[in-house]
Amino acid sequence: MADIDNKDRILLSALQQNARLSNAALAEQASLSDTPCLRRVKKLQQDGVILGYHADISPPAVGYSVLVYAFIRLTKNSVQAAESFENHVDALRQVRSCSVVSGSHDYLLEIIAEDLPSYEYFVKHSLASLEFIAAVESTIVLKQTFNKRGVPL
Repeated sequence: MADIDNKDRILLSALQQNARLSNAALAEQASLSDTPCLRRVKKLQQDGVILGYHADISPPAVGYSVLVYAFIRLTKNSVQAAESFENHVDALRQVRSCSVVSGSHDYLLEIIAEDLPSYEYFVKHSLASLEFIAAVESTIVLKQTFNKRGVPL
């Protein structure tokens, strides 16, 4: 765990809200001068606290109207099967996240699709065709009430 003080938390909170803030604006929010502010941000990046910067794009605005959580069970619980599965789904652009879970399933995938027929095609051709997959159990999201992407600081 990185050594994070109150100034770092202020910087991280500000960047979570708006990663496009200039260094001068960021420094002002944390009551720092520009150079120490930049130094702190670079250290947070080097320490792996800041993982990257990106634009938060609305899936429906670019044609993805379906959100699905798919529970995956593998045929065998081996390192080779897990690595093969993880490498395969990492390459699928519709898969937004992949988590190893406990219980009766092995993985939970967050998947976006243009519509239900395209999701069905995706499952049959991109997921179920893998030899290590025993079962795919899908839950279609009817309405997402909110999606918090940041980390509480």
